[in-house]
Amino acid sequence: MDSVETLLPILVAPHKTLKTKARPVKTEDMDRVRALVPRMFAAMYKAPGIGLAAPQVDVGLRLAIVDLMPGEKPSPIVLINPEILRVSEDWATREEGCLSLPGQYADVSRPAMVRVGYSDMEGKRREIDAEGLMAACLQHEIDHLDGVLFVDHLSLLKRNMLMRKLAKEQRAALTK
Repeated sequence: MDSVETLLPILVAPHKTLKTKARPVKTEDMDRVRALVPRMFAAMYKAPGIGLAAPQVDVGLRLAIVDLMPGEKPSPIVLINPEILRVSEDWATREEGCLSLPGQYADVSRPAMVRVGYSDMEGKRREIDAEGLMAACLQHEIDHLDGVLFVDHLSLLKRNMLMRKLAKEQRAALTK
């Protein structure tokens, strides 16, 4: 299975690709997407994480993967060109982290429920209604496709504190 043999590196903020809006996946991109998806899942599971967007592995396509592992069983979802179709008026706050901001966590408020439209690997249009962790995860990954990180939902003070802490930890890791 050579498509998964070399683990994809996950970009760490403040990499410029993480702040760039991804372009829609087109029909001619599907061979690349089919080769990329298993490698993205391998990188996400190893990290470990529950979601990963293509820009996080330096690919500027509107592609994200999610797996909350309900009951410790894999339940992978591939979202091609996902879009939020509807959000609830109610909001929920939960702690979020990100594979591109390792070790950094903060409370983020988002709509409590969402409906997301997307295409699957066969090109079929699908919709998913989500609440709780899945709603937050879908919104988080779609944000990545728009060049938005979870820290962008925080106050400037909190965001700067987290980014300084991340930079300090990254520097310390390089000197080890």
